[in-house]
Amino acid sequence: FFVCSFMGFSYAVALRIDGSTTVLPIAQKAAEVFMKKNPDVRIYVSGSGSGTGIKALIDGTTNIATSSREAKDREIASGKEKGVTLTAHKVALDGIVPVVHPSIKINNITLEQLRDIYNGKIKTWKEFGGPDRPIAVISRDTSSGTYEVWEEKVLKGDKVRPDALLVASNGQAVQTVAQNRYAIGYIGIGYVDKSVKVIKVNGKTASAETVRDSSWPIARPLFMYTNGKPAGTIGKFIDFVLSKEGQKIVNEVKYVSLK
Repeated sequence: FFVCSFMGFSYAVALRIDGSTTVLPIAQKAAEVFMKKNPDVRIYVSGSGSGTGIKALIDGTTNIATSSREAKDREIASGKEKGVTLTAHKVALDGIVPVVHPSIKINNITLEQLRDIYNGKIKTWKEFGGPDRPIAVISRDTSSGTYEVWEEKVLKGDKVRPDALLVASNGQAVQTVAQNRYAIGYIGIGYVDKSVKVIKVNGKTASAETVRDSSWPIARPLFMYTNGKPAGTIGKFIDFVLSKEGQKIVNEVKYVSLK
């Protein structure tokens, strides 16, 4: 434990959490409630991407890495080299949802059509009975766990078309789609708001139920990673996130609790 001075206050313990922008709202809200219950603890939360968070945990610059995908073999190996055992804690579930501008009159799309929009085979909205305008494809950068799950479950190994606009976060994806009438993007379910329209996939609607029973085709678990079995304040925080109260926070920030 180390004492940390923050705006003139002294805290006995400071924790750092970094990683996925998808898990960011869960981590932020949980940290806020946890600090109220434990006034001697200060938690700093940031979202620089799943890959970056895991690297920070391996490098010892963060205590907890949030990730919207599982750690890769090469990350696990790189951790071992530095004496770090990447240990996963599944904290929530998420559905990745395709979103368009609210003016687009399309309500349902198949997984194949989504794949063909993203790999460049389908180029205009006209092919869906929409306007005769090019589809502006919004994707995520490669350090994003959301991108990796999209690549696996939607693109199935295909490359994203080269003219796609890459954005750095879920929030940026929402903003970009909301500002472009002909755009399509994808976001974690917790980021859905009135500025964008969610499309059904294969006739299914994204909801807590369809994510939990895996009938939503682009569902995934969300993780917090620690170095080995967490002890002390880190262990207390992970236990809190997994507690009834912590899982209620998951639902409050519009993600899907484990139970």
